[in-house]
Amino acid sequence: MQFDKHLYRRFSRRQLLQFTGLSGIGFALGSCGTSLYADKVRPIFEPLNQSIEELIFKAQTPVPEYPISAIEPNALLINTFDSTPVIDPNTFKLIINGAVNNPMQLSMNDIQSLPLISMVIRHICVEGWAAIVQWGGVRLYDLAKLVQPKAGARYVYFESADNYYESWDIASALHPQTLLAYQKNGQGISIDNGAPLRLASPIKLGYKQSKWITRVTFTNELLPRRGYWVDEGYEWFAGL
Repeated sequence: MQFDKHLYRRFSRRQLLQFTGLSGIGFALGSCGTSLYADKVRPIFEPLNQSIEELIFKAQTPVPEYPISAIEPNALLINTFDSTPVIDPNTFKLIINGAVNNPMQLSMNDIQSLPLISMVIRHICVEGWAAIVQWGGVRLYDLAKLVQPKAGARYVYFESADNYYESWDIASALHPQTLLAYQKNGQGISIDNGAPLRLASPIKLGYKQSKWITRVTFTNELLPRRGYWVDEGYEWFAGL
């Protein structure tokens, strides 16, 4: 999901939320979601920032959704990180492994046999644009029930076919509105939008919502490679 790395420096979290009409979240979220940290300051203050945001974020509290009439079909821009991968959905396997009791490889037929969850939410990009989109797919929570994460699992890593990578805290990953989506606006997702599977959630900024996901790994520790843009200096939690 490629965009100008300098743009993030121009927006504090409050400015971004105001730009996209979400400033009502309040001062606390704006103050703990500052723009890029200086190299020497970030290692000291990021753990505090992360803990504050985790307190603000209630893992099982649904985010208000929009009516279907609010969908903006042409507003979701297509950003790419490296290049659009070629994936055959007929042979595709989603690998779910790591700190789980029952690692799995699931085909698209397997995934689509699970309950389909549909939601109309606002996708917010750190570049400063937003789009109301209907996503449909399987909750990561439902996949987690199948693989049974171990008691010590605290993070979830996502690997993509284009070599993009991301990591989430497990509470955010198991939020009831965090989907591995295979539908957009009631139809199958196009390859440009991340088919066959992409992350979709109203609780994270766009750069956390990986496309072309091929592997989901539960871990006990946050590994050095935390996320492609995070490793370039972007905020790790990136909650809304």
